Amino acid sequence: MRPNYLFTGLFAALVFASCVSSKKYEAAQQRAQARYDSLYAADKAELASCRDAGASLDKQKQALQAQVDDLNRQLPAIRENNTQLLKQLQDLSVISSSQAASIKQSLENIGAKDVYIRDLQSALAHRDSLMLALVMNLKGVLGNMDDKDINIKIEKGVVYIDISDKLLFNSGSYTVTERAKEVLGKVATVLKNQPDIEFMVEGHTDSVPYLQGVLLDNWDLSVKRATSVVRILQNQYNIPPTHMTAAGRSEYITVASNSTAEGRAANRRTRIVILPQLDQFFQLLQRK
Repeated sequence: MRPNYLFTGLFAALVFASCVSSKKYEAAQQRAQARYDSLYAADKAELASCRDAGASLDKQKQALQAQVDDLNRQLPAIRENNTQLLKQLQDLSVISSSQAASIKQSLENIGAKDVYIRDLQSALAHRDSLMLALVMNLKGVLGNMDDKDINIKIEKGVVYIDISDKLLFNSGSYTVTERAKEVLGKVATVLKNQPDIEFMVEGHTDSVPYLQGVLLDNWDLSVKRATSVVRILQNQYNIPPTHMTAAGRSEYITVASNSTAEGRAANRRTRIVILPQLDQFFQLLQRK
């Protein structure tokens, strides 16, 4: 009888081990599926955000293109009318030959202005494409960050990166946290790939009065926080100092009401403003 008992015991142990392994496998499979679902949702949200930004730029381009097309349609008729009027004035001896030549030169300048408008349009389209690519790259490296901690947007051709002070600093401090340094490193990686970009780092506070050590008020605190971020970007991530400006905005540029704790938390932020490259536009404006 004993061999039967041994066989029964071994069989039960194998069945128990099989059940445990199966449960572990199912649990691991569920964890993997949950992780996949989370990553998929995050990627889907990032793609939707990029599409919204691209759609906004497309609408602006389409509106500008419609204006240019309308002007181009009107231009031949205007030129023809001007030519006919000029000929009639000459035939009636209302103007002299020299005056007619001067007017003709002015009319030819209209064509030059048309080329000038097209150049401006091309420059604007190029700028918009660069800004959109920059935003997509930033969202790519920061895609796993909470939107409450980091917000990236384009407004009127300017890229804004808002980083909450909860992420960057401890309460009442202007020393950058270790976790924040990792985030700044990711931002620096994208900015260094655009060597012509210049940007401003702005410190913003809430309206609660501040006095600590040598810092007299929120003006001082906002400036110290901005310079702390700039030093990290320069000394640890090799961003050229000539490409950066540090500025303090104190409590006066708000994104929410300071009457609630949530509003004050939203106003305590550091903003990186990617400055538009205006040199090409100034060159176009100075053309004769």
